[in-house]
Amino acid sequence: MTPRSEASASAASRNRAQGVLLEGDCLSLVPLLAERSGPFDLAYLDPPFNAGGLRSARQGRGSRTRGAPAYRDVWGGIDAFLAMLGPRLAALRDSMRSTGSVWLHLDHRTVHEAKVMADRLFGPSHFRGEVIWVPGNGARKRKGPSVTHQTILIYACGREMLWNAGDLALREPYAETSLRMHFRNRDPSGRPYRERRIGDRVYRYYADVGRRVGSVWADCPAMRANTPLVPETTGYPTQKPESLLERIVRAASRPGDRVLDPMCGSGTTLVVAARLGRNYAGVDTSHVACSVASKRLMRAGHTPTRIL
Repeated sequence: MTPRSEASASAASRNRAQGVLLEGDCLSLVPLLAERSGPFDLAYLDPPFNAGGLRSARQGRGSRTRGAPAYRDVWGGIDAFLAMLGPRLAALRDSMRSTGSVWLHLDHRTVHEAKVMADRLFGPSHFRGEVIWVPGNGARKRKGPSVTHQTILIYACGREMLWNAGDLALREPYAETSLRMHFRNRDPSGRPYRERRIGDRVYRYYADVGRRVGSVWADCPAMRANTPLVPETTGYPTQKPESLLERIVRAASRPGDRVLDPMCGSGTTLVVAARLGRNYAGVDTSHVACSVASKRLMRAGHTPTRIL
């Protein structure tokens, strides 16, 4: 699907997008959702990071005052964390369409152990790669190199995984040096391009299309979700930017598909999915999270239902 047809389909289906937001444990609720409404096409899971401590939401977008606690991120070690995560990943796997995919977002504290566990749950051949997300928050003083990235593991739920390779969300601009050195030709309409000959074939690349995005995403800064001056900011802790979820949703689903976030937090996945014409389902054990997500959806013109 081309970007233009994606946008047209999204606009046409936006009003038909339906969503559900549930407070509770995804371990039991996700199988019920799949049983009642059908399997999911895409699941994005952003669980706690086993970072320790209590996370509280700010009282309003511009406030520095901490409000009610949103969730505790204390698990008593990596084994206890994996004991929580494993059954919920298995529930996701069993609730997905065969062409669907699960995106698991973690950081250095747990991602290596979680990767081994997920390989067992999905099968090593179902691992489709990883995204290195660079929030752009800068380094902190440590005894060794400061970790300034997070990792999103991608697993296919069947042999074939939906991947919209032609979507512009999976493109990025060419470097200025490359544009100056290589894109010296222009077609009749004035568009700059370069050509490469490989064997007997000639390939043409247009500058305004950009190059394919690789596995390192540094153009979706976290400050977009955590700066009071930006409308998408909710004050919820560890909120992810909409630009990150828009790329994921556009890459791995189509308008009308079912998108799931089983630990939905502030509702970023849900808002983006609804805007792009996908049907969405969000679950979270935190009452604060569900309240924030519900208000955010309604501000965006989407009213989630509760069917359980």
